[in-house]
Amino acid sequence: MGTIAGSGSATVTPKYSRFRRRLLLGVLVLVLAVAAGVWFVLAPRGDGAATEVAAPEARLPDVEPAAPVLAALPSQAPTPDATVLAGELTPLLGSPALGAGVEAQVVDVASGEVLFDQDGDSPSTPASTAKLLTAVAALTTLGPDATLETTVVAGATPGEVVLVGGGDPTLSRTVPSLTYPGAATVADLAAQVRSGLPVGTQVTRVVVDNSLFEGPLTAGGWGPGDAPSTYAAPVTATAVDGARVSPSEQQRSAAPGTDAGTALAVALGAPGATVVLGDAPQGAPTLGTVRSAPVARLVEQALSQSDNLLTESLARHVALAGGRPATFDGAAEAVTDALSGLGLDVTGLSLADGSGLSATDRVPVALLADLLTGAADGTLADASAVLSGLPVAGYDGTLAERGDDDPGTAPGSVRAKTGTLLGVHGLAGTVVTAEGRLLVFAVLADGAPANGLAAEAALDDVASALAACGCR
Repeated sequence: MGTIAGSGSATVTPKYSRFRRRLLLGVLVLVLAVAAGVWFVLAPRGDGAATEVAAPEARLPDVEPAAPVLAALPSQAPTPDATVLAGELTPLLGSPALGAGVEAQVVDVASGEVLFDQDGDSPSTPASTAKLLTAVAALTTLGPDATLETTVVAGATPGEVVLVGGGDPTLSRTVPSLTYPGAATVADLAAQVRSGLPVGTQVTRVVVDNSLFEGPLTAGGWGPGDAPSTYAAPVTATAVDGARVSPSEQQRSAAPGTDAGTALAVALGAPGATVVLGDAPQGAPTLGTVRSAPVARLVEQALSQSDNLLTESLARHVALAGGRPATFDGAAEAVTDALSGLGLDVTGLSLADGSGLSATDRVPVALLADLLTGAADGTLADASAVLSGLPVAGYDGTLAERGDDDPGTAPGSVRAKTGTLLGVHGLAGTVVTAEGRLLVFAVLADGAPANGLAAEAALDDVASALAACGCR
């Protein structure tokens, strides 16, 4: 078909034929160019063989060793004088904003010397400073690298799946989590489930198995408005986004398990599926498994944000590891046993929960100081995440809006766990003095008047005085 007949005897060459010739010509040119490049690299030698032309050797620039991001504390920084320190702190601790019965202790980390003590052995209501106890127990019992597992198994009937709670409340409905960096996601879990189900299976029912945790969902000493609230929820083995009603809200749910089941149903493309609480069938095949961030990261998140539900979940895992029931009582006993096993003096310690939300908890400030000192000087192995999880004054966590206004105080010199209940205010952490000495401090005021802002300001004055201290 090289020609097209017209009305006369002339022939017309079609456009597509010219295009084909141009295409062939272009290919020929390309082949010649490639051949020329090969000849350039493989130049002929006298003996007719080809030889490879050596390319210049790549050489990386010389780089100096990286300097430390953070400078170490001076090894010869002077220790504050105990008498001078007492003269600084006693008037501050006597502030009317803190009320009567203020307990406090200050310890020099390097030497272990108690520099200041005011009723340090007297048990006090700790509020959320009690989270430090659970944090150390979790790190040393479970291990900083341990993770919490959430699984889905096949149900008893076709179209049914069972979400088995593993006590990880950080499981996220979003990718990534809006609250918990490194959290497992429902989307990942759902993708595994879809792959594990027979082709064409439609999920019509999601069962949520909360049986890992036992007993009451709230602790003795919790107020009637504590769960649900913006800061706490019923403690169940299954939850998403810290039991938040939605990932972007602070309000917690009254039914964390059901919410988690609904989230899974939506992720499976079955938003109309029935969601109920129940038990997984014995021996049911696993359809999907996801794991939380390591316990060290969970501890940091629990302390920095004072996350009650996450702390209670960790406490119950401590109970399970110690062979006790995963209840409030079992968790409290297991945390106490773990601390005692580390050589800490637990005299006067009495816990009703793991988070410090209970008004009946009692903790001596000396125990808080001992625990923090052990984490800081390394004698408590695996407990370093307690320090990295402490909120930094004026920067993050529950101290983000509470910073020292003195420009002479180094930024980040105060890192501490806060504690707040009605009439209770606490602060426990580490501070670097103006001369570079690392101190641990703990202050509890459980008879404070109703003005919480004034009490917080008074505690901040104590921390600021320690940070600015030469005290010699």
